[in-house]
Amino acid sequence: MINGNVSHWWEQIGEPKQRPELPGNITADVAIVGAGYTGLWTAYYLAQARPDLDIVIVEQRHAGYGASGRNGGWLTSAMTGGRAQYEPTHGRDAAERFQRAMNETVDEVIRVAAAEGIDADIKKGGEFNVAYTPAQEARIRAFAAEEQSWKYTDLELLEAPEATAKINVAGTRAAVWHPHAARIQPAKLAAGLADAVERAGVKIYERTRVVEIEPHRLRTTHGTVSAEYIVRATEGFTAGLKGLKRLWLPMNSSLIATEPLVPEVWDELHWSEGEVLGDFAHVYMYAQRTADDRIAIGGRGVPYKYGSQTDTDGETALETVETLSEILHRFFPATRGAAIDHVWSGVLGVPRDWAATVGLDRETGIAWGGGYVGTGVTSTNLAGRTISDLILGHDSEIAGLPWVNHRVRKWEPEPLRWIATKGLYAAYGMADRTELAGREKTSPIAHLADVVTGRH
Repeated sequence: MINGNVSHWWEQIGEPKQRPELPGNITADVAIVGAGYTGLWTAYYLAQARPDLDIVIVEQRHAGYGASGRNGGWLTSAMTGGRAQYEPTHGRDAAERFQRAMNETVDEVIRVAAAEGIDADIKKGGEFNVAYTPAQEARIRAFAAEEQSWKYTDLELLEAPEATAKINVAGTRAAVWHPHAARIQPAKLAAGLADAVERAGVKIYERTRVVEIEPHRLRTTHGTVSAEYIVRATEGFTAGLKGLKRLWLPMNSSLIATEPLVPEVWDELHWSEGEVLGDFAHVYMYAQRTADDRIAIGGRGVPYKYGSQTDTDGETALETVETLSEILHRFFPATRGAAIDHVWSGVLGVPRDWAATVGLDRETGIAWGGGYVGTGVTSTNLAGRTISDLILGHDSEIAGLPWVNHRVRKWEPEPLRWIATKGLYAAYGMADRTELAGREKTSPIAHLADVVTGRH
């Protein structure tokens, strides 16, 4: 079993191409911090709209090194924190327009991948979430009723026979499915996007760490970049920038990938249409069937490291491997004999209110996108298009969506946020264990944790 080495996705396609370091002090029209999906999509749409712009991306390791090359490969229209949070401030119509934009963004990623010749193993089979305890069943039925009251969700509630015919999860009581999701191979998309923006004239400088973002200026380990516009596209690594330690919490997420499974196992699992798979536990899991017939399954593992530390190359505690393997085997008993080929972790950005945000401060020239809390494969594309429109002054529909220029208070200082995060995930885990043991209603411990985290 390979542990770390960035991710299975990068291991599968081989070492990323080496790009030069920043050669010293330079100037540009737009300077982007981070060559993950947010930075790459922003550069892509800016270059498409204005080929004359001088655009540079500065990356501390290599393109797609962070969550963009390590995630679970869920290209889904699910909205970070849910759309209902925007109804009190922006109205129901604005929240529904946001949902429609997310649906359209799934297809936009697929369109660009095809147009740019990026083979990212994309298969659009929708998002499938399962309930396998009485308490989860109650939550999933309430969730389905709420979702179906909104436009553009296109969600279906599946009873157990229909659900297991789609994906045969042991103990299924009910499931929900919507069509606006696809499986992808994350590193293939990141590598392909990086090549596409370079073809469009964007310069990517790697192995260059940005130390501080100032108005119209980046200070790096290799020199200063001066630009009219700066784009902060650092997601889970934002806490490493001067003055931004408490802006977003760097949350760790971990995955395991099995060996390729034999056809007999897939015949039993029925999982064949590219659906991405999740559940209704409090400490939820996420999974996909890969293009080469593995199951890649993820969850939170060790969710937070003291002092907002971020990992380097994805090395993962063996305890997390055991936890994810237990979930895999509980869902799919036929996988009990399958080897785990790879385990890895990555870090994502969590705002204090669990709401993603994009924006531009015209006075400082600093734009940003992030705080996706796991929905970034899709949200980054919408963020990139939105940031491009904001910089270029385009009064587009997406530039007026309710997440634009959304601000939120910072996380608590240490040791409070470490104690809180550790305690809250312990509470969620305890709630899940009582529900697995047969508790019929959602644990009050989980309700309390939702209120404290801002997820209620």
